[in-house]
Amino acid sequence: MRTETRPFTTAPNLHSVRSSLLPQLERLDVSSLEKYDYGYNDENSTSRTQSFCYLVGFWVTLLLRCYEETSTEVTFALIHSSTTTMAAQDFNFLLATDSYKITHYKQYPPDVSKIYSYFECRRKKGSQFNEVVFFGLQYLMKKYLTGQVVTEEKIQEAKIFYQMHFKQAVFDEESWRKVLEKHDGRLPIRIKAVPEGRIIPRGNVLFTVENTDPNFYWLTNYIETMLLQMWYPITVATISREFKKILAKHLKATSGSLEGLDLKLHDFGYRGVSSQESAALGGAAHLVNFCSTDTVAGLLMAQRYYGCPMAGFSIPAAEHSTIISWGRSREKEAFEQILDQFSSGPVSVVSDSYDIFNACKHIWGDKLKERVMERSQDSCLVIRPDSGDPAETLIEVIKILEECFGCSLNSVGYKVLPSYLRIIQGDGIDLSSVEEILEKLSDEGWSAENVFFGCGSALLQKLNRDTLSCAFKCSYVETNGKGMDVYKQPVTDPSKMSKRGRLSLRRNSDGFLETIERGAGKPEEDLLVTVFENGSLVKDYSLEEIRKNARLRDEETWRRTDGWM
Repeated sequence: MRTETRPFTTAPNLHSVRSSLLPQLERLDVSSLEKYDYGYNDENSTSRTQSFCYLVGFWVTLLLRCYEETSTEVTFALIHSSTTTMAAQDFNFLLATDSYKITHYKQYPPDVSKIYSYFECRRKKGSQFNEVVFFGLQYLMKKYLTGQVVTEEKIQEAKIFYQMHFKQAVFDEESWRKVLEKHDGRLPIRIKAVPEGRIIPRGNVLFTVENTDPNFYWLTNYIETMLLQMWYPITVATISREFKKILAKHLKATSGSLEGLDLKLHDFGYRGVSSQESAALGGAAHLVNFCSTDTVAGLLMAQRYYGCPMAGFSIPAAEHSTIISWGRSREKEAFEQILDQFSSGPVSVVSDSYDIFNACKHIWGDKLKERVMERSQDSCLVIRPDSGDPAETLIEVIKILEECFGCSLNSVGYKVLPSYLRIIQGDGIDLSSVEEILEKLSDEGWSAENVFFGCGSALLQKLNRDTLSCAFKCSYVETNGKGMDVYKQPVTDPSKMSKRGRLSLRRNSDGFLETIERGAGKPEEDLLVTVFENGSLVKDYSLEEIRKNARLRDEETWRRTDGWM
């Protein structure tokens, strides 16, 4: 049987049609639908009817919304487009957890009234990272946790979804409705955390989570799934800061100052991450330490969630397509076009489309030499190699440029190219290759002033939750009014032993940070700050504050005279 798709003749009112249709749907006898597998095994006919009616009502609403927005035929493409748009605008917190957590409310001891959990980056022997930069919690709280996150519509959506997913009624509809009725859909949760940007040795508590209403003890670990994703911005911010430490030591040793340090590492990682949100989180995490980026998503996150109008900067730059579109025989014309179009301000030109050494020696260093020399320090040409062994290629390029343009000695005796000429190395960059390149430059007598670095996947993508051993664990419970310190201690892996009891973070008499367990800490010494309570953000950090917290200590900018960092 062929079914025709017909447009509505007049635009129906969305709310009036939906409100008049749903009561009729509720009177339907859905017993005839039992032959279809909707995942409903509930023997309660009323419950089955209500769920089915809600589902039908949802699709009717969706169809009408499609029509109102387009005034054309309702097609699958329109439904798909509208569904995608609605999903992006209407995040359902109840669906933002691991499946098995839906069943955990049935597993806790009877009469439990409080669950208290914490997040840490476990200490791991042999790791190259001994401390971490705490960043990103404010974004997650603002975007996903604040305000009314539970509504009747979201409860119904979750009920239907989990019924189909588990093929049995395990979703705790009653408790979620109590959150809605008693707390207006706001989460009865308290989160205490270290200030964002603080540098914390691994193995210490970074934030704690507990329920504020004894009826919702299960909520603490329900949000573990979302909060544990903090591993990503923390890890990126930590790696970015490790880059900064390496760059600072070499820059200070070979130039006598840290001038320009904040621009030395440019974020090239936008295209190399897994999603738009990853780009935003990772890009913003890098901006805790540097002001140089091409990852627009990170800038927008810093602007919208951390109050920074413009957190990073970029310059006009070429890519291979803008060079090779001129053809191999016209590479000089391609370069010249860029110099003409961007005569003021710095400009970066990728120069390895064919032969990086020929480009530097015969095009930049000969045919366009006068054009390059006309540029000032404020409008310097930044040449970008993008292939080959990073250290070897860069050393060869800088030697060619010295031969063509000369150099001078800075105040500490290291060679510097003319102020109108610099190099950016963006291929093959990670912590070890940056170290290697800067060591070789120093050995050849060159200052770190001459080079900038771009980093993509090694900064934003080549990492995971195990990079810093991030974990979220329960450490304290209350049952029948009595508290109990709890922990895990797997015999097969002692490094996974968790902390016990209520936790606090303090600075001890030797000046080192340490976690106090079993509720033994003094409130006046606790560095954990309440940042979220009962659906409201309590503390709002600016990026400026966070950058101050994350700034390098003086000893992190020193380079040992024996050559070791």
